[in-house]
Amino acid sequence: MEIRCALPQDIWELLHCLKVKSKYAVLLVFVISLVIIEKENNFISRVSDKLKQSPQALAEANSTEFSPAPAKNGSLASLQELDAAFSQLRSHLYNITLQLAGDRDPGPRRHVLLMATTRTGSSFVGEFFNQQGSIFYLFEPLWHVEKTVNFLPGGASAVGSALVYRDVLKQLLLCDLYILENFISPVPEGHLTPFLFRRGSSHSLCEEPVCTPSTKKVFEKYYCKNRRCGPLNITLAAEACRRKQHVALKTVRIRQLEFLQPLVEDPRLDLRIIQLVRDPRAVLASRMVAFSGKYETWKKWASEGEAPLHEEEVQRLRGNCEAIRTSAELGLRRPGWLRGRYMLVRYEDVARAPLQKAREMFRFAGLPLTPQVEEWIGKNTQAPHDGNDVYSTCKNSSEQFDKWRFSMPFKLAQVVQEACAPAMQLFGYKLANGPAALANRTFSLLEEAQPAWVT
Repeated sequence: MEIRCALPQDIWELLHCLKVKSKYAVLLVFVISLVIIEKENNFISRVSDKLKQSPQALAEANSTEFSPAPAKNGSLASLQELDAAFSQLRSHLYNITLQLAGDRDPGPRRHVLLMATTRTGSSFVGEFFNQQGSIFYLFEPLWHVEKTVNFLPGGASAVGSALVYRDVLKQLLLCDLYILENFISPVPEGHLTPFLFRRGSSHSLCEEPVCTPSTKKVFEKYYCKNRRCGPLNITLAAEACRRKQHVALKTVRIRQLEFLQPLVEDPRLDLRIIQLVRDPRAVLASRMVAFSGKYETWKKWASEGEAPLHEEEVQRLRGNCEAIRTSAELGLRRPGWLRGRYMLVRYEDVARAPLQKAREMFRFAGLPLTPQVEEWIGKNTQAPHDGNDVYSTCKNSSEQFDKWRFSMPFKLAQVVQEACAPAMQLFGYKLANGPAALANRTFSLLEEAQPAWVT
């Protein structure tokens, strides 16, 4: 009672307000008492430093018995000192919270496979995952496998190639990068190679500690773009892969979704498959530019009408469209082994709303979309003018995705529409019924994407 009489009524009211139902309430009263008795901020700092050193200090402080003491002059020394002490304590408690959060399990390891075909915008979309610092990203690692399989005596069947691709993909997703040494030419020596295809397109292969000092007189066919690195040390790359929280691969060499079932069911993997598609008319127009030599007949027929299209070339186009459609139909049917692990994405939707689609893809994959990814998307989808590099990922995406329609002859578009009509209907690409419709900017060639594609 003597203590109660010595303290002014307003202090008791303040203490009453501080009696919140929280495990920190007693600690706060303790700090207030220290301010009143000592009037020294350095003492508060020492207490806070002890709190910052170990979270267990909170429990120890809560178990300490104490009672409020009167101020020498019978009143609170300074409300400003009290506010400062409270703010300082709150800051330290926040730091402890961050420390505790950092010690938590970062969550399950995700594995993402971006599945596409050439000239569908897969390099651009793959950069979304390449820019995320916790993801180990590989760009087209199956390129070496395809080269080896195609040069085998007699070649390999489509089924045989798909099985090889699948087995290599499984090892890569598990960070066994040594599997590539069986396909890289010339064969790596001592797990070192300067010949890994497009190494510079994977940030994970060009950062510390994978980026070793450059070596003089060593020709590097595929090198890092923004820094000088020595030949790729596959051992260091495999270790970096294991240290990263997630793994993502981009490939244009897997088209049969059904062959991936063993990977989806592998308990060591948490695989999410994103199938990227694009209007086949746009794909053909882009390939005629990027792979000019392989599409010489198409170019001459479109411009001059002199060289007739061979039926085998049209059949090849039809076969490609059917393979893509068959895989997409399987994914959209959601069989038990694939449920929740497949997502269909149209490149056109990404080009029109890249940040929105990036959020949807990362949400589907169970990955955080970091500010670095958002910044990259902002910088690389609003370029004022597109460059001449057909492999560039820096474009004004909202204007780029349908430029093909204003240069493609209608008779060429007709061939694609006839060969790929079932796939175009599934993906929501409208058929143009004449040259005017094809070149009419107000006429949209896109149906709205079905909600089922996003889940």
